[in-house]
Amino acid sequence: MGVVDALEREGIPTFGPSRDAVLIESSKVFAKELMQKYSIPCARSASPASFKDACDYVKKQPAPLVVKADGLAAGKGVIVAASEEQAIEALDDIMEKRIFGDAGDQVLIEECLVGREVSLLAFTDGEAVVPMIPACDYKRALDGDQGPNTGGMGGYSPAEFFTPELEEQVLETIIKPAIRGMAQEGKPYKGVIYAGLMITAEGPKALEFNARFGDPETQVILPLLQTDLVDIMEAVIEGTLSRINIEWSDDACVGVVMASAGYPGSYQTGFPISGLGEVDQGILIFYAGTREQGGNLVTSGGRVLTAVATGKTLADARAKVYRNLPRISFEGCYYRRDIAAP
Repeated sequence: MGVVDALEREGIPTFGPSRDAVLIESSKVFAKELMQKYSIPCARSASPASFKDACDYVKKQPAPLVVKADGLAAGKGVIVAASEEQAIEALDDIMEKRIFGDAGDQVLIEECLVGREVSLLAFTDGEAVVPMIPACDYKRALDGDQGPNTGGMGGYSPAEFFTPELEEQVLETIIKPAIRGMAQEGKPYKGVIYAGLMITAEGPKALEFNARFGDPETQVILPLLQTDLVDIMEAVIEGTLSRINIEWSDDACVGVVMASAGYPGSYQTGFPISGLGEVDQGILIFYAGTREQGGNLVTSGGRVLTAVATGKTLADARAKVYRNLPRISFEGCYYRRDIAAP
């Protein structure tokens, strides 16, 4: 909504992209056009203007397909359709029933990329790009990647299959071209750029860009950061990111989201949360869908909280977090039991 622009007009240094630059996330159609214009590897796609045109396009494409609402939809505007019928149902929901409101003014229909998914976030001052530790999140609601897409049910870092060579390839073919492209489009980008990636048989391809730290990935990345985040933010604002040495821990980190029954569909809230004082020292609890009521913490959203642990290995971090989850409870609580499973 332009908070960065408003603060900077008042002379307040602000970390984050301008309203114009945020288009890379707030419009999937804009992002796709940017990828195509600057030869960033990505899925084949179309953005039909009407519901009828969209249905006609779907009928000519092999399933599965990915149907995306153009605008922001709280992480729920992406539907993986296994059949033509599911794709048309998704189009009807977005374009006709308007379940995502104005976010569905346009749609993007993409081929479904196959491979391993990974997120690479990076700091950028508009020129220098410094990657963070790669992370993997789990979008589906249920174990074994079953159930509907969510805003994320947990994650881990580092992604051990994401080699330094792959990271360099992603920086040179996806993230740096996006930052250069935004500058050439007159929308210089500063802050955190988040690249959602699929490592396909043909190499890394961009799924999407986010214009921010995104959870749950950030919750398993920042606990490993050893350099002061404020120093990094100031370097981004001042355009001196290339001069700062950003250091990371060699540990691993695992986070598991505890969600309300029914999420990402309809769910009830207002249930007391117990056991938060019983978790082991060193376990981080990130609150999301919570509020205070009469001096107690109660649920107020679908993704209620994320429990995070670090360890010398991924298995160590995973064991720590899952040992603590049963101590926390609220009515209807559910969570995936396979986050960071080998």
